[in-house]
Amino acid sequence: MSIQALAPVILGVLGYVGIGVALRLSGLMTVEDSKPLNTLLIWVALPALVFNTVQPARADAQMAIIPLLGWAIALVGIGVAWLLARAFKLQGPAAGAFILVAAFGNTAYIGYPVASALLGDAGLVRAIFCDLFGNTAAIITVGALIAGHYGEHDVKVNPLRELVTFPPFIALVIALLLRSVTVPAVVSSWLGALGKLVIPMIMVSVGLSLKPKAMREHLGKLSAIAGVKLVLMPLVALALGSLLLKDEASLRILVLETGVPTMMLTLVFGMKYRLDVDLIASAILVTVIGAIVTIPLLQLLV
Repeated sequence: MSIQALAPVILGVLGYVGIGVALRLSGLMTVEDSKPLNTLLIWVALPALVFNTVQPARADAQMAIIPLLGWAIALVGIGVAWLLARAFKLQGPAAGAFILVAAFGNTAYIGYPVASALLGDAGLVRAIFCDLFGNTAAIITVGALIAGHYGEHDVKVNPLRELVTFPPFIALVIALLLRSVTVPAVVSSWLGALGKLVIPMIMVSVGLSLKPKAMREHLGKLSAIAGVKLVLMPLVALALGSLLLKDEASLRILVLETGVPTMMLTLVFGMKYRLDVDLIASAILVTVIGAIVTIPLLQLLV
């Protein structure tokens, strides 16, 4: 995938961030207004997108390997991020935010449209399996434990409960159970319309949370985060995938999904567990911009 082909996808995403920034600066919306947006995203838009894409799809054996590799690479990212957090002498909410944003990527909101542009429906289905069974399952279990350990919260973290009650995961299970059922076109069209709300809503939320001053203060940490998320993790994926995956499409999606920008869900976790939200929002923006260059270059290596 060339930079010319990827740029419109990324620039469109950045445009939504700009809308969020403009709404906050104008006083029409505040940082607190991002919370209902995130609720609508998690409980309505993302489950609709997942069900509508997975239910008619047909999986193969390689799709089971992709999320397993995604888990392994996420654990590598967590380990490296933990070492870097110690090197930066980060503690508490700052350390938790640093580890989450360095290790967990935007495998849905950026990964889905880019995978679709790269390989069509075959790429999108692989991306969804990598996201929900790999990256998303990892963040709502291991990631929740990390956030709970470093953050400030009143409720004990239960990873299994987080997983089985996560609406997009429930949508995935229902979609797999109903694969033999023909969904009426009107229902599919309705769910498709809801699914299209995903990217605009989450990026407007990022824009509402973004503070330029925080980006300047975190410049060194943001550079390290981008190095881990956009370069190190996809290179590890390329090495492991070349050994264990038999088809080029699966390898391309694995490299793509492990090299996407920081996961938007980290912002939701940051608010829920009272982590350093300024660092999280800054990392999301910086890695989105950096991905314009790194994703095409890494695809040239496949």
